[in-house]
Amino acid sequence: MNKNMNAVGTILKLLLVGIIVYGLIFFVQKNWPISPFGPSLNEFKDATDLHPAVVEKRDQLIEQTKAQGIDVVITDGFRSFEEQDELYARGRTTEGQIVTYSKGGESYHNYGLAIDFALRIDNGDIIWDMEYDGNGNGKSDWMEVAEIGKELGFEWGGDWEGFKDYPHFQLRPEDIK
Repeated sequence: MNKNMNAVGTILKLLLVGIIVYGLIFFVQKNWPISPFGPSLNEFKDATDLHPAVVEKRDQLIEQTKAQGIDVVITDGFRSFEEQDELYARGRTTEGQIVTYSKGGESYHNYGLAIDFALRIDNGDIIWDMEYDGNGNGKSDWMEVAEIGKELGFEWGGDWEGFKDYPHFQLRPEDIK
């Protein structure tokens, strides 16, 4: 009987360790900016422009939002590590507000896998107003853009835990086909 109890205890311990390891892997994949599992950002380290898959989805985003009466402007795409470090310095070691929590090499922009957007209103101004309803359908244009982007396969920074990056869309390496 004691032998059986020890075997059951060992099996339960192994099961618990397996659940913890699986949970950690899932958490890391969903929350780390650079996933150590699956396709790696390292495969994109030589990028100097947006990846063709991002370009295609960016163009679809612009087309589909335009069909909804929303004028989306892409405000940023590929960034070098140096440009990312300059942005990271804002509000820390240089003047301005903090606009990113990612240093060079930690942002999907550095690998050509991310874009940022804003809205252009009728008078030509570019805005980052998440409540604006320029197409008059009773819905926030910003949230309509976010939904369309997600339907296209982008991960939206507004869905992130912690720091919300509302103008940000990215394709994870494992989502590029």
